[in-house]
Amino acid sequence: MKILLTNDDGVFAEGLRVLKEVLEGLGEVYVVAPDRERTAISHALTLDRPLRLQRIAERTYAVDGTPVDCVHLALSCVMPERPSLVVSGINNGPNMGEEVVYSGTVSAAFEATFLGLPSMAVSLVARQGHRYETAAQVALRVAREILSQGLPSRVFLNVNVPNLGQGEIKGFKVTRLGRRVFGDCVVERVDPRGNRYYWIGGADAGYEAIEGTDFSAVASGYVSVTPLKADLTAYEELETFRGWGFE
Repeated sequence: MKILLTNDDGVFAEGLRVLKEVLEGLGEVYVVAPDRERTAISHALTLDRPLRLQRIAERTYAVDGTPVDCVHLALSCVMPERPSLVVSGINNGPNMGEEVVYSGTVSAAFEATFLGLPSMAVSLVARQGHRYETAAQVALRVAREILSQGLPSRVFLNVNVPNLGQGEIKGFKVTRLGRRVFGDCVVERVDPRGNRYYWIGGADAGYEAIEGTDFSAVASGYVSVTPLKADLTAYEELETFRGWGFE
């Protein structure tokens, strides 16, 4: 059995290394990941230039592109056959609520799903003192379930793990996406020559404490498992807009 790993933190990221070591017990693991950090690159696909693929080690490759690029190059140029599972992560930081729209980690799993492959994204809810081993063991547990049970067509799992020791995790909860509370996200500075420049990304956003969401589960010490799919249609609003006179 062959497993494909990727991420958006880069091919040398600690979370990816730990994940690879743990999942090697399941089968032959291939790593195809960006050559540098591509956080918040979302679902970008590189179409305006050629891509470079560099062999780093046995079954480990770096791509000078996005996580979505990595999935395509892995399937077309690296792996001898389609993988039984695609795992994206372990991400340095959470991917919950609206964050999934921005996340390169989540988008890589999305792309694998578009291509008909079982997949999941795994994120560790921490910015420092990361307990990647805990997240890797969670990923192993979820991977075994996916390989045993399968996934519905065009559905993948978004897994967020509290930054706790393995014995401190309370369990797993199946959740829905929560809601971030965003504040000012553009920081203005002045360079030594007196010119203004800007960083996008201010203080950490908060979240709405709503039961049953990914945020609520992780805050309570549980692993959040959220099934996601590509269909973004607001079905509950269809009749509203038909009432505008549209067919």
